[in-house]
Amino acid sequence: MDGAGRLTRSLRSLGPQADLRAAAIGAAVLLREYVGAHLARRRRARSAKRPQVIDREPPNRYIQMVERYLPRRIGLVATLAILFGSLGFGIVKGGHLEEFTTALSDTRNALANSAGFRITTVGINGRKQLSQDEVLAIGGVNGRSSLLFLDADTVRAKLKANPWIADATILKLYPGRLQIDIVERTAFALWQQNGRLSVIASDGAVLEPYVTRRFLNLPLVVGKGADTRAQDFLALLDRYPQVRAVTKAAIFVGERRWNLRLKDGLDVRLPENDVGNALAALSRLDRDEKLFSRDIVAVDMRLPDRLIVQLSEEAGKARDELFKDKKSKKKAGDSA
Repeated sequence: MDGAGRLTRSLRSLGPQADLRAAAIGAAVLLREYVGAHLARRRRARSAKRPQVIDREPPNRYIQMVERYLPRRIGLVATLAILFGSLGFGIVKGGHLEEFTTALSDTRNALANSAGFRITTVGINGRKQLSQDEVLAIGGVNGRSSLLFLDADTVRAKLKANPWIADATILKLYPGRLQIDIVERTAFALWQQNGRLSVIASDGAVLEPYVTRRFLNLPLVVGKGADTRAQDFLALLDRYPQVRAVTKAAIFVGERRWNLRLKDGLDVRLPENDVGNALAALSRLDRDEKLFSRDIVAVDMRLPDRLIVQLSEEAGKARDELFKDKKSKKKAGDSA
């Protein structure tokens, strides 16, 4: 009986413990599944947000060195450099460089002018052939120019590049006065080549590629090379005013010697050497023999020991008739 009672008690006492144990095991299994499922969801969420990494081959060691030692933000600097380089290339390629530089220059000049450096007074000394507006235009000075950013050396170089201006001096007097002193070349002669007439200075520089009425009284030289050789020859011709007074043009022949074309159409062919003696002889012949008044078309002085005179067509016919008359009279006298 006691045994049966003990057995019954033991079974009663183990029943609740077994239930608790089974419940604990079940709860542990459910908690593990819940935690596992929660962790799996978090892993999937992180993998979805994480950017995918593309597998690539390891870079070249030189590239690794560049990536390691180049300063930070070099990519930004390189990008900006490429953008500005492309902009500059587009400006140059599109032919807008001059417009771009002009716009920049006008902008800075406008700022300087607003600060009180506007050119308000301009003084120009030494001009005779050029007007004040022409001098300023040649020097690149305009209403937008400011004294602060005006480059005196550049203005001087532009002025000296003009054939009329031999020299120039530029003086900036702050805040707003510009002084320009120029030395002009003098129109020396008219030069004709290939049918084109120009005004030249004594050194042969072409001052104007055309001729206006104010230059019509200048001496005329013709031919290739006459522009640079005219000064010496005309100076020699001035020593014989009797010849110079009747000379219409001096013609440089073959870049070696000179011919004279007189106002009445007479051609005088001078020698290549000893030109001074030939001009002296020509002046003496006109004074003593009235050479320039005779009915002749050319005088050839190229040979040192003789003077050759070419008569006009009428004078030649008259001369031939005279010789015929003399011959006929001589024959008549011989027959008598």
